[in-house]
Amino acid sequence: MTSIIDIAAASGLNRRDAMRLSAAGVGACSFSGWLPVLAQAEAKLKSNAKACIVLYMDGGPSHKDTFDLKPESQGAGEFKPIGTSATGVAISEHLPNLAKQMHRIALLRGMSTPEGAHSRAKYMLHTGYREGQGGIQYPSLGSIVSSEIGKPDLAIPNFVCVGNRAYGAAYLGPRHQPLVVNDPSKGVENLKTALGMGQFDKRVGLLEQMEAGFRKEYPVGAGVDHQVNYQRAVTMMKSREAAAFDLSKESEAIVAKYGSGKFAQGCLMARRLVETGVKFVEVNLGGWDTHENNFERVKNLSATIDKPIAALLDDLSSRGMLDSTLVVWMGDFGRTPKINQRGEKPGRDHYPRAWTSFMAGGGVKGGQVIGRTDKEGGTVEDRPISVLDFMATVCTLMGIDHTKQIQTSIGRPIRIVDKGAKLIEVC
Repeated sequence: MTSIIDIAAASGLNRRDAMRLSAAGVGACSFSGWLPVLAQAEAKLKSNAKACIVLYMDGGPSHKDTFDLKPESQGAGEFKPIGTSATGVAISEHLPNLAKQMHRIALLRGMSTPEGAHSRAKYMLHTGYREGQGGIQYPSLGSIVSSEIGKPDLAIPNFVCVGNRAYGAAYLGPRHQPLVVNDPSKGVENLKTALGMGQFDKRVGLLEQMEAGFRKEYPVGAGVDHQVNYQRAVTMMKSREAAAFDLSKESEAIVAKYGSGKFAQGCLMARRLVETGVKFVEVNLGGWDTHENNFERVKNLSATIDKPIAALLDDLSSRGMLDSTLVVWMGDFGRTPKINQRGEKPGRDHYPRAWTSFMAGGGVKGGQVIGRTDKEGGTVEDRPISVLDFMATVCTLMGIDHTKQIQTSIGRPIRIVDKGAKLIEVC
């Protein structure tokens, strides 16, 4: 008699998934007809992605003034749509360089999420879980990538966050905490010792003896965490890979291509880090909370991101790295379709019900739009994308099983992405 595992193998599903179905009581006969369909759906999202760069727009960018303009709507605003390198896809006139890269970008206009407060929305977009859910802290996507596919022997952290706050590793432990670079023009400060290496090594050895004695007498987690952190720091200080943080090593032409400012420098640093072997880099840009003066501020912010992101995509492509690097652009949520008149200059308020993010590289098919909002940009009419869908898709593109359960330090199993996710067919 043919087993479900045999059928799964013939259909392209792995043994783990087959065993999971079998354990759930699924019979071979009942699944023999559509197991191949499941396998084909998973296969569509397999890519060559080996690293991920997240460009996070802190505060929540207005979708109607960036990537989902509605020129005929009541709250259309002041911006005009322009054509792009992707047939039939129009974006804001203030993103002319990104318009030329749209053939590499998949716009996700169907984002629809439940959290409308900044702190809760940012937490959910970074972890996939609602803040307070289950009474525990959850690891961020960067820490998950570091834990699942990071290089254990890499001399610098597998997760680097450039600018602003970073969400941490939670129960995944200190080894997967992000290294935060506040100012990319300065790189990682205090990376070089003022001592000779011989004297430096002696001091490190003395510290290790003192720490070992302390940990023996007080075997607590904080002692181990401290040991991991300073060992990471010492290893990085002595490594060649640390040069990735030094932007002065780039040519003037490349620096000019990305432009000036911290966000542009962060995008350039992200490329250098990925090229060195770092698995996950997040670059933050704040200022998108445009309750007042929305149009002037979004115009300026669009100018801030337009040249650097276009340069990043083009640079990755010219170096043969785009297919292996997934680039994600997202924020807290969108902004209200209607314009408020509370301040001196009109603005838009928080709006998680419908908004836009995008993916590029990492095997993602560019030049496409997934999801559609209504004529006002207020409701998703086609292919709503939840946080679970988004997180599961990113994990799958990175070769991570989003259904995997991780054991916490107290033995509690937690899924990487909670149940209910539907993968976005971006490939």
